Amino acid sequence: MTEEKYDELLNFGDSEKFSEREKIALTYTSAIVWNSEIADDALWAKLHEHFTIPELVELGFFIALTLGQQRWIKTLGIGHAEVLADTAAGLAPGAAKGT
Repeated sequence: MTEEKYDELLNFGDSEKFSEREKIALTYTSAIVWNSEIADDALWAKLHEHFTIPELVELGFFIALTLGQQRWIKTLGIGHAEVLADTAAGLAPGAAKGT
C-alpha cells in the first residue's frame, strides 16, 4: 500500500485512490472487524461481482486471522516487534530493524 492510500484509508469509500475492488474488499473488512450488519445482500452482490467464492473465503480468513492475531498480541501485552524481531518469522521480517 502506498503512503497516499494509507493516508486516505479511513475515508476509503470516498477516496479516488482506491479501485472499486479495493473499496469492496475494505468494506468486507469493516463488516468482519467492526459491524457484521453491513454485510447485507447489496454488499454480497458487490463482493460477488469482484471476487470468486474461493477469493472471498481466503480474504475473509486472512482478515479474521489478522484481527485475532492482533487482539491476542494485545491481550498478552506484547509490543510491536518485541518477539521474534531478530528472525525471519512474521509478515514483515526485518521490520524491527528498519530494513
